[in-house]
Amino acid sequence: MRGDLADRLRQLAFRFPVEERRTLDEFLPAPCNEAALALVLAWPAWPAHVAVVSGPEGSGKSHLLRIFQQIADAPLWSGPELARDRPPWERIGPQGAVAVDDADRTRDPEALLQLVNAVRERDGRLLLAGRTPAARWELGPPDLRSRLRAAHHVAIDPPDLALLEALLVKRARDRGLDLPPAVVRYLVARAERSFAAPGRLVEALDELSLASGRKVGMEIARLALERAGAGATGEAER
Repeated sequence: MRGDLADRLRQLAFRFPVEERRTLDEFLPAPCNEAALALVLAWPAWPAHVAVVSGPEGSGKSHLLRIFQQIADAPLWSGPELARDRPPWERIGPQGAVAVDDADRTRDPEALLQLVNAVRERDGRLLLAGRTPAARWELGPPDLRSRLRAAHHVAIDPPDLALLEALLVKRARDRGLDLPPAVVRYLVARAERSFAAPGRLVEALDELSLASGRKVGMEIARLALERAGAGATGEAER
């Protein structure tokens, strides 16, 4: 059966697009992200004009920026696309708020510096997100590095098991998959302990389920662990 299922997966010719809902109601609060969520909800009562949220792939940084965008009427920009193609104050929202995702990947540091200065001059608030703390961003010029060191920084910590289970269920629900509780426990006990693991697992589960025409069960879950590279390390090693 296992070989037949793998063969049917190879015949899968399409995948459905997935639209993830990024609202406050859809955010999954947990001890690892409570400080970052509290920062966003405390706007505009921040200890500095610029705040930075850092965390690894899949940790919810972009989701938090979407929430900030909604509650602060803040334009949301992408770091790699940020450029000096317009005056920086035109990027700031009507309430003095603005956000930049993937700020650590900014290709034009001068554009980011201009935005930081414009926010400070207008007593506004700028929320940045990156994979690592701002002190580790390799961005010039020196004035920008100084501004970033002075920013208020909040890190998203590694997820606990409860959050990993919740993320797995949410990612599956976004794809229209219903995971039995036993399957959720089985996967989380054996998967990599990272924010990215639930997304990779659900993608594999979805593909396997579509290819086989079957609901997700233990057989598909075992194959998904292998396909997602999650390890199947076993509970004894945890």
